[in-house]
Amino acid sequence: MRSVALGVALFFGAAVGCQRSDEVVVYTALDREFSEPVLQRFQEDTEIKALPKYDVESTKTVGLTQAIISEANRPRCDVFWNNEILNTLRLKKLGLLEAYDSPAAAPYPPTFKSKDNTWFGFAGRGRILLVNKELLGEQEPPTSIQDFVQERYKGKCAIAKPLFGTTATHVACLFATLGEQTAKELLLAMKANDVQVLGGNKQVAEAVSSGRILFGLTDTDDAIVEIEKGRPVEIVYPDQGESEPGMLFIPNTVAIIRGGPNPQSARQLVDYVLSPDSETMLAAGGSSQIPLNPEVIARPRVKTPAEVKAMQVDFEAAAEHWEAAMKFVEAEFLSP
Repeated sequence: MRSVALGVALFFGAAVGCQRSDEVVVYTALDREFSEPVLQRFQEDTEIKALPKYDVESTKTVGLTQAIISEANRPRCDVFWNNEILNTLRLKKLGLLEAYDSPAAAPYPPTFKSKDNTWFGFAGRGRILLVNKELLGEQEPPTSIQDFVQERYKGKCAIAKPLFGTTATHVACLFATLGEQTAKELLLAMKANDVQVLGGNKQVAEAVSSGRILFGLTDTDDAIVEIEKGRPVEIVYPDQGESEPGMLFIPNTVAIIRGGPNPQSARQLVDYVLSPDSETMLAAGGSSQIPLNPEVIARPRVKTPAEVKAMQVDFEAAAEHWEAAMKFVEAEFLSP
């Protein structure tokens, strides 16, 4: 697989000739421990120095997105590797993304790439419930996000702060899928049920594994880390009933920033990130990301949309709900 990624990178490098730069600046929202090995391999294979900017767990994607917006008149970033999709769509709406018809994107399903070639989705994660088996005992486990409002779980569950990262994306998707009023009622009921709000998905997973809470809403990558540490936790894939919406899968996205300082290197990095080799690395690594390229045969250690009922989401519509969802969360859900 590695030869495929190297071949794509070297082919493109030969095509651009002397225009090739020897560095690329990438703003990376995916956790450093998961994204850094791919960037290091890219650097080894292409001799292009990858200069990553990471963000803290508490602000994640939103912090990097705001940085790109603030730098719009003089971009510093070449490539945005987002750990979700809605903030990438926000940048597209603002005209900050550069179109690039990446040959590496050809095998991906249309759902995971924009029609105008401004962004590409890859390496998905699922939004799951992580449950502490010791605290659960002989009880039936929670099976739905609706369980966050059940009286028996009052004060015993948690979510990450819904202004950032995949939790903010999840809220906007609920606004689009359930309808704005229903989504607001759900969030207010969660607040009334004393659902704890923690700094990030990682903190939610750690709180479950340490026994501080019974269960929490988090991502598959954070959950698998706790499972493979031998913690007494298990994954529940939520909302699988006939009348339930299914679980949300969120892809990573990669996009070139318009006017970035190293456009040719940016294209090489996009090709590399979308290669089968990179998705194989992410599936086999600690985050167990879910490959979206049908040519990748690697199997992650979590269930995929082929194995469980997936929520049907119009991400473009969810992006349109972003501002309203975040305004509501900040004013109501996170208020004292």
